[in-house]
Formats: sequence, C-alpha cells, structure tokens
Amino acid sequence: MHDPDVIVVGAGLAGLVAAHELVKGGRSVLVLDQENRNNLGGQAFWSLAGLFFVDSPEQRRAGIEDSYELALADWLGSAQFDREREDRWPRRWAEAYVRFAATEKRRYLRDLGLRVLPMPGWAERGAGVAGGHGNSVPRFHLTWGTGPELVRVFQEPLEEAEKRGLVRFAFRHRVDRLIVEEGAVVGVSGSVLEPCDALERGVASPRTAVGEFELRAKAVVVCSGGLGHDFDLIRRNWPRERMGEPPREMIAGVPAHVDGRMLGISEEAGASIVNRDRMWHYPEGLRNWNPVWPHHAIRIIAGPSSMWFDALGQRLEAPFFPGCDALGTLRRILSTGHDHSWFILNESIIAREFALSGSEQNPDITGKDLRKTARSRLSSSTPSPVAAFRRHGVDFLVRDALPELVAAMNELVPEPALDAAAIERQIRARDLEIANAYGKDAQVMAIRNARKYRPERTRIAKPHRLLDPEHGPLIAVRLNVCTRKTLGGLETNLDSQVLRPDGEPFPGLYAAGEVAGFGGGGVHGYNALEGTFVGGCVFSGRAAGLALVRELRSAAAARPVAVEGAA
Repeated sequence: MHDPDVIVVGAGLAGLVAAHELVKGGRSVLVLDQENRNNLGGQAFWSLAGLFFVDSPEQRRAGIEDSYELALADWLGSAQFDREREDRWPRRWAEAYVRFAATEKRRYLRDLGLRVLPMPGWAERGAGVAGGHGNSVPRFHLTWGTGPELVRVFQEPLEEAEKRGLVRFAFRHRVDRLIVEEGAVVGVSGSVLEPCDALERGVASPRTAVGEFELRAKAVVVCSGGLGHDFDLIRRNWPRERMGEPPREMIAGVPAHVDGRMLGISEEAGASIVNRDRMWHYPEGLRNWNPVWPHHAIRIIAGPSSMWFDALGQRLEAPFFPGCDALGTLRRILSTGHDHSWFILNESIIAREFALSGSEQNPDITGKDLRKTARSRLSSSTPSPVAAFRRHGVDFLVRDALPELVAAMNELVPEPALDAAAIERQIRARDLEIANAYGKDAQVMAIRNARKYRPERTRIAKPHRLLDPEHGPLIAVRLNVCTRKTLGGLETNLDSQVLRPDGEPFPGLYAAGEVAGFGGGGVHGYNALEGTFVGGCVFSGRAAGLALVRELRSAAAARPVAVEGAA
C-alpha cells in the first residue's frame, strides 16, 4: 500500500477506532506511531477502561434511575462552559456524547465483544450541590478485562485487516510536519526513529533519528494523545487564575511518549487550538515502587472514609473528600503553597476502600478471572497490589499510635512540620460524630450516603472511630500531584474535522481523542465526570472514521468518469 486513503497519526485507542471504522468502510489506512508495536493502544491499555453509560441495564438492575436529561445536567454542571468562542463546539460535542452514552455506545462496544462488570461504580461524586459538578448517580462501568480488553476489541480486527493489506502500521515513525498544499493537508513528513522492537510497553524509548519519511494521503487524522508527561508544557499552560501556581513537583500518570508534540505541529500548520488551559490531574498520586516509565505515578481510588489533611495539617473541608471533586481538591491543596497532602486512615479502611488505578494494578479483573475477582472484592484483607505499595512504597507509613505516626510523617516530609496534637483534635472531633446514625460532620454523612448504594457497601468500611485500636494500626499516605489528561486541544466539528482559527474547516485534517480535548477541543469543559476519557476516544475516533468514509465516498462519486474514445 503506497498511497493510502487516510493516514492516522497515533496508534492509541482513538487511532485504532478511527482506523477500524475506515476499514469497515472499505478504505485503506496507514497508521503511524513513534513507539514500537508493543505500545498499540497507547494510554488506554494502562487504564481501568471505565465507561460512562447512561440508563444502562447494569444501572437499572442496581436500582439506579438515570436518564439523558439527568446525565446532561450533570455534564453541563461540571463543564461550566462559559467561553462564547472556544466552547461553541465543545458544548455540541457534550450533548452528542451524552446522547451516545444513553443510546448507541453500549451496543456498539458489546457488538465488538466487550463486556462490563455488573455493578456500576460511583466516581466523582461532586461538590455537593445540585446543578454543580459531579455524578448524581453511579455511571462508571468497569470493563471486564480493563484497558487491554478495550484495546483488544479494536486491535484484533485491525490486525486481520493488516493481513489482508487494508491496513499498514509504521512504527517508530515520528511525525514532525503536516504537509499543506493549496490550503489542505495532503500528508505528513518526519523522522524514522531507532528500532527498539524488544522494548517493553511503556518503557521510555530512544529518540535517535535514523531516517526520514514523507507520506501522502487524501486525509490525515491526528490521534496522538495529550501532554501529560511534558511537565514544562503543563506548567506553561497551567490556569494560574483558577488553580494558583503550578506544582513544583509532579509525577506522571502516563508514559514518556505522551508529549503533546502534535498539538504544536498542527497549530503551526494552521489548526486552531482552544481551551489549552483546561487539564485534568489527580491529587492522590503515589510514586510507583516498581516503575515502568520515568516518574511513574499510580492513583489511589479511595472510598469516602479516609481523613484528608493538607500539608499544614488542616483537615480538608467539604466537599473535598475522597472520590468527590478531583480538581477542586487539587486547587484546595495547592492553596497552601505546597504540592503534597495526606490521607490518615486505619487497617479497616485500607482493606475495604483502597484500590489503585491502572490495568496492571487490577490483575484479577484485567485477567478476567471471575473466581479471583470475587475473592478479592469480597475479602476483608487488603488487596495484594495495595499491600505491595504498603510494603515497598515510599509514601506509606504504618504505626500503632497517632503520635508515632505524625512523627514518621514529619520525618518523611520535614517541612512544614505537622502538629500531632492539632491533628489528634481534628480526628477525635470526627470520631465523636460516629456514635449516632446522624450528625453534622459532612464527611460522615457522605460515608453513610455512599453505603446506601448497595453494590458499593462491600467496599466501604462500616463507620467507626478512626482511633479505635480494634481497627488499627494507623496508616498515613503521602499524596502527590499525578498528571494525567489534556482537556483542551484541537478544535473540531462533530465530524472530527479540525478547524482553522477563523472557524472554517481545515481541509484534509481530522483529530480525535485527547489531542482534540476528546472532541471539539474540550468536551469536558473545566471538569470531568470520569469514565468519559476512553469513551471520548471511542466516540471521537468513530466520528472521524465515519465522516471520512462518507466524504471519500462522496468525492469518488463526484469524480468525472472517463468515457472511452472521448476526445
């Protein structure tokens, strides 16, 4: 295949979905990626692959009443679109995506062989205000097989198409320039990087160029991901007016190849970038004791019971509780002038309520082992991946008594020094609220509310006094800023066609996934509801593929037919 119909830049999930739809439509595709074949699927492979479904059978069986209207209200309450120019297409994408989540999305993935766990999770519960940020009901549908399974259902059909010559993958091909002729993108050029076929997935690869290439096609789809591992670019785009000064120290929730290069390359060619100051990072990052990539971070997915303290030793107020408002909590933590914060909990809480993000941190679900999954999820023991972090991770501290625990916290992070007596007063005040089934502590109320959702009752500890020795020992966890997602990006219309700064379509150029802010240049607005990232890759990649099939078919039909013997 010398002249493909379409070049897809990036072999992550959005690129695989776009290529899948193109092949289904009879089009030839060349997929370029700067990494080796082992990295097919990109960041999605490492994810839990939580999926945002609305009014799903799983929700209905769990007694959840959901609807397009409620989900859209939650989305818009979280997004808070307020920019007349830059939010024009993101708002349309939001409405279209929620409709997709309420109608076709589950069937589309199910027809490819994907299944989800029967009990939706309740992620990003919000700021405690109707009409504000957060999910009103559980919508986080965890893929049975996590990220590798979501990648597989698109990868396998493409590998079959590769055998038939409909798709070609060119790995270690880094795009450095979009070729523009007469105002349209007609191809790409770049560098062939040093081969590294044996390098394992996620490991940082060499950037030595050993050759050059120039390739042409009828259209180019940019699916290159975000900028989550480029700390300098994150700081340059950081929204100081909303979030304060950027963190001095960050750890990376994504591999080193997530570098944001194609954003600048596309903009230089004439593409519009919008909402570049919107991004999504987590305040609950751990330094991975067994890292794959540089500065490798793992996020704690915590239940609601851990007490959260800032770097000065002040308990975080409502609504900044675990699992409620990621960006709001991050802003609150950074307001102290420090990057870190602390969980204080005990053995009963860690055993029930701690999970870790990432496919490799959930081997039971990733391996689709029903027996192990049931055993681990119903067990009263700490999950083995969490236990490994507790044993080996530098961020975990375990002591029998609170004074010794605070002393260890001060030894790990000497400045600012924590006052053990002040922390004890705050914990004891919270513990006094436990005796009754009602009270005034907002976090205790949140715990009781969460336990009313029956499927999650097994993973939320029964309310108890944190300092009760029967639930010990005590545990402190230092939490770090974990970089993750780009919420702004290349501006696109609902066909995933990239726009120019004047709002007109850029002929020949499309974008999908995180590089396009998961659609439109910022479908999430200022905030995300979780389960919407990999789903955004699917939706925007599908839109790009379907649109190009239609466009190329129309172009072929409009092409004049040569008549034999005509002068």
